[in-house]
Amino acid sequence: MQSEFLVKKAKKGDGEAFIQLIRQYEMTLYRTAKRLGLKDEDIADLLQDTILTAFEKIDSLKEAKYFNTWICRILLNNCYRFMRQDQRIVPLDETTLHELRHQDQISLELDEALESLDESYRIALTLYYVNGLTTREISEFLHESEGTIKSRISRAKQYLKNNYYVEEAQLL
Repeated sequence: MQSEFLVKKAKKGDGEAFIQLIRQYEMTLYRTAKRLGLKDEDIADLLQDTILTAFEKIDSLKEAKYFNTWICRILLNNCYRFMRQDQRIVPLDETTLHELRHQDQISLELDEALESLDESYRIALTLYYVNGLTTREISEFLHESEGTIKSRISRAKQYLKNNYYVEEAQLL
């Protein structure tokens, strides 16, 4: 509810309300971009572009309750555009994974497991579990049916259960 109030104030031109909104969502945006395998320097630039675009276009947001979905979509569009332009998807190296584990207290095992998934499954899981979006919000966000999103989440979880963690257990 607090976010919706801040969105309404930001739409009326309150810069301080917009800054408070961004502070609420900056770690979510960072984690989303990080899961795409980008370097911190690139993420910083992409977050700046995302925030600037969101500030300039906040009037186009129709419903305040969808601010999280809306700003994540802007970020993902910026990330995909960047990756297409540079034709580089940087895999997470051990140093980056170690930093991420300490900075965000995210399990290294989870990062490795997510990296083993196809991009469509990884995005669905990230939006659902990290960003806290519902399957309905994800379907609107990705312009795909809710059934497709539910299926991707289910298949990704089943894949991780059957393949990733089984492989890890066999290595021990």
